[in-house]
Amino acid sequence: MTRILNQSLNRRSILKATATAALFTAVKSAFPGGAFAQGAGPETTKATLGFVALTDSSPLIVAKEKGFFDKHGMTEVNVVKQASWGTTRDNLVLGSAGNGIDGAHILTPMPYLISAGKVTQNNQPLPMSILARLNLDAQAISVGSAYADLKVGLDSGVLKEAFAKKKADGAPAKVAMTFPGGTHDLWIRYWLAAGGIDPDTDVETIVVPPPQMVANMKVGTMDCFCVGEPWNAQLVNQGIGYTAVNTAEIWDKHPEKSFAMRSDWVEANPNAAKALTMAIMEAQQWCDEMGNKEELAAIIGKRAWFNVPAKDIVGRLKGEYDYGNGKVVVQSPHLMKFWADHASYPYQSHDTWFLTEDMRWGKYAAGTDIKALVSKVNREDIWRAAAKDLGITDVPASTSRGIETFFDGKTFDPANPEAYLQSLSIKRFA
Repeated sequence: MTRILNQSLNRRSILKATATAALFTAVKSAFPGGAFAQGAGPETTKATLGFVALTDSSPLIVAKEKGFFDKHGMTEVNVVKQASWGTTRDNLVLGSAGNGIDGAHILTPMPYLISAGKVTQNNQPLPMSILARLNLDAQAISVGSAYADLKVGLDSGVLKEAFAKKKADGAPAKVAMTFPGGTHDLWIRYWLAAGGIDPDTDVETIVVPPPQMVANMKVGTMDCFCVGEPWNAQLVNQGIGYTAVNTAEIWDKHPEKSFAMRSDWVEANPNAAKALTMAIMEAQQWCDEMGNKEELAAIIGKRAWFNVPAKDIVGRLKGEYDYGNGKVVVQSPHLMKFWADHASYPYQSHDTWFLTEDMRWGKYAAGTDIKALVSKVNREDIWRAAAKDLGITDVPASTSRGIETFFDGKTFDPANPEAYLQSLSIKRFA
């Protein structure tokens, strides 16, 4: 009798599971952009989010510290420091069920590289979803004091002879960034290539976690690096080197970090995903208020977050740039933007540029269907739903910001990335 009952229960469970799967498939098909129940609360109050100690992680930290997550029903959100971008990737693969994380403050290209299995163990794809951009501008390329006489700035070409000599002497210049194919990798590659320096053959490109950049420069293990703040400012404050260029001088109002989640988490918790996005959007608005900059620097400088003196953070937050080479800009237009200029909106055209540049440097095969990748990973529909619920009316009319222009005169038309690629003299494919 027990055996018959167990068989009946097993059969019932299988039928129920099959029906549930069919229903999920039908709902996903009917609502490919995600279903949001009007007025419904989040499906879960829990989420574990990672951050790397960079100023552009501020919206996640502020959303936690100022109660924005709580306000939107996400009362059990943990914001957890990650040692590096590699750690962030590994913990996303684990997910919170495996003592990892559900989402993160992340380099914008990373969700694509992870989704495509380009940077994961055994090249196993993990679908990711970008829900919001976290900021525009204000990364920097810094060089060591040894190059002070060259007065390195927008033109990296002034380093060409010095770097060629180092290579000829058997000790190639070391150029550091934070993750292969990430934003800092792409900024420094663009800058070097524009000056006629091939980042793959003329120098040695190395990976260094953001919080370790200054220490490595101090002991002479690198010649220049690209990273976000506050590490460039700290380098200047310690007298070890100087800022050659603010990345906004390379591309004005350029996209930088994103807020991304595992796609399976988003699919299982669409309202919670929207609630997290709403909280982060409100935090972005708070972070962008000039009157909040001192408090913001004090918050993120805490031991629990960055463990960095507020003086190393606050100046550039306000747009006060001492480049460390005699150049001082009191009100820089290139300060970090968390909300202004539609900083929070995840333009698909921006993601298209990152994918195109990663194709340029061999991270994706030539001919990769960029449009298909962007349509899978970029969830601007969630951002728009969150904006609607927050009563935000200043919403971009298009998913594209149009043709972008760079400091060297190159232009990028997101509708024609192939033409952009062909215009570049240094690249990894014909």
